[in-house]
Amino acid sequence: MGRRILAQLSLRTRILIGLVLTWVLVVGALLWFGWVTGRELVREVNFEHLHYESRLIADAVSDEVQTRLNVLEALVDGNGWAALRDPQFHALKSNQALLELFDGIEVYSASGKVLADWPDSTGHVGHDVSSEACFQMVRGTLQPYVSEPLYDPTTLTPHVLILVPVLDDQRELLGVVAGVVNLRTGGIFEQISRIRLGVGGYAIIFTASGKMLYHPNGGWVMHDAHDVLDGAAIEQAIYGWQGEYIGPRYDGVAAYQSYRQVWPANWIVGVFFPEQEGIAPLSGLVGRLSWIGLIMALVLLPLLAWSVVVLLKPLYRLKRQIAQVGTGQRQRVKLRTDMKELVLLADAFNAVEEGRNKALAALRDRQAFIEAVLASSPQGMFVTDTRGRISYMNDALVALTGRRFDVDREMEWIEAIHGDDRPEAVEFWYHSMHSGQEFLRQVRYWRVDGELLWLEIHASQVVADDSVIGFVGTVKDVTERREEEALRQWEAEHDPLTGLLNRRGFERRLEEAMADWRKMSTPSALILFDLDHFKFINDEGGHALGDEMLREIARRVNSAVRGTDHVARQGGDEFAVLLPSCSLEQAERIAEKLVAAINEAQVEYRGQTYRVTPSLGLTEFRENDGSIHQPTARADAASYQAKQRGRNRVVVAEYE
Repeated sequence: MGRRILAQLSLRTRILIGLVLTWVLVVGALLWFGWVTGRELVREVNFEHLHYESRLIADAVSDEVQTRLNVLEALVDGNGWAALRDPQFHALKSNQALLELFDGIEVYSASGKVLADWPDSTGHVGHDVSSEACFQMVRGTLQPYVSEPLYDPTTLTPHVLILVPVLDDQRELLGVVAGVVNLRTGGIFEQISRIRLGVGGYAIIFTASGKMLYHPNGGWVMHDAHDVLDGAAIEQAIYGWQGEYIGPRYDGVAAYQSYRQVWPANWIVGVFFPEQEGIAPLSGLVGRLSWIGLIMALVLLPLLAWSVVVLLKPLYRLKRQIAQVGTGQRQRVKLRTDMKELVLLADAFNAVEEGRNKALAALRDRQAFIEAVLASSPQGMFVTDTRGRISYMNDALVALTGRRFDVDREMEWIEAIHGDDRPEAVEFWYHSMHSGQEFLRQVRYWRVDGELLWLEIHASQVVADDSVIGFVGTVKDVTERREEEALRQWEAEHDPLTGLLNRRGFERRLEEAMADWRKMSTPSALILFDLDHFKFINDEGGHALGDEMLREIARRVNSAVRGTDHVARQGGDEFAVLLPSCSLEQAERIAEKLVAAINEAQVEYRGQTYRVTPSLGLTEFRENDGSIHQPTARADAASYQAKQRGRNRVVVAEYE
């Protein structure tokens, strides 16, 4: 009697525990689903809000910069060069807009000398600014330009210069007018300082070179933006990306982030809002729902416990008899009860037990036969159960892999597959087990001694009485064949002299980039160039010297581009560079790096140094491009224009 009561309590306890766990899992799943769904909604709402704020700030800053550019251009258009370079600044001091928008004005000659400045207390007249990057940019492009942030040498305050060229009728440079905007008092960031984003939110502005222009903590101004920001988003934003992102700030706090470009100045606006602050209302709601679930459990579980006690009594007898069948104390279940359902259950159990005994006997016979066949095979062979546990390996497979697997460990053989091939192999293995299809895969496999092999694994289901009882498979070593195929593939798409892509390999990648452009509007850029004066090197030193120069050019070009870019030698001294996911502005910067890198290349022959220069044609993918031939033709035409304009330069293909 005591043992019966103990058995009843034990079974009831297990069922009650199951009910409690079920309740906890259901309530937990509902709360988790509500939390995940709510968090996603909160994220979308905050992204929308930050998108609006960052766009508002970027538009406002763009207007501020554009207004100052317009005022300077109006000043240049409305006054002659003689009036602009007047050291007394009569033409400039009378312009109220200049006095309100700029903290200072400077006029430079075409050679880079400061001719006039306002206010004249700065003492810059006579200084040479020809070496400054901003002056060189304007002199080179003859276009307005916003400089990188600088420190004023007199006041040590951070500022930027807005430069506008002064041209004569033949578009020759007469000089440059530069407006000084103080980053602390210039008013260009006045609107952003008034924006409030909750308690912990804030906005910043930094340059595309990574220099901080505005931060609520003024001490960060002029610092490297990488010291203030963290994560992959800043790198994408610096290369022209705009959008929303969630990730850690520099202090490790997770935050919603939004980035927008200020195109007139090549600046970037970043807006941050702490994730914890955004989801605080959702956390409170989930907490209240948790308490409600707990109270309901305390009310309902006692009622369920009483119901279990009443319903389980007839089952305990069935449980004991089934246990006796399992231990061999009886052959069949004989249950006396008025519950028809339990009688049917007992009959069904007896039928299953008889079928199981027959199946086990047949399986033992088949297992013995299969093991005898597999052991005699010279090819690697294995047998697994339906869970992927290897129950048998023949000697050939042990010799090939160098290991035997533990039968008790499920899918242990997967651990020896190369990490890059493992996810696909596991996915297809489970698909084969559930669908009945054959498993056939070539994977990289680590032998026990560390050697990496290419193995071809072929496995098929073993079915008995319409039931899957396991898998039987073969394993082949295809390492040599795979290596030969990889070598042929590489040789088919690469230039043997430089190791770069050849025309065939480059056109395949160009087609892939064009497909991304058509499907997802992913921008890409194309650069074509050949080498100026290369024929002279071949004539002087022969093809061996020319080949040496080509290899040197290939090495330097590869070093100057991004890791994701594709460089090709298309024949002779003709080269091509594909810049996937790259805006035109970023591509121009990379093209200038290529010019500088190629200019540094040199070879020596008989005591003489030889150099070459490139003529680069640059274009981006455009809406009307129906195939790769259109951008290729534009880049080729732009390269030809670069030669006509004096070589050693970049020419961007114009819109027709």
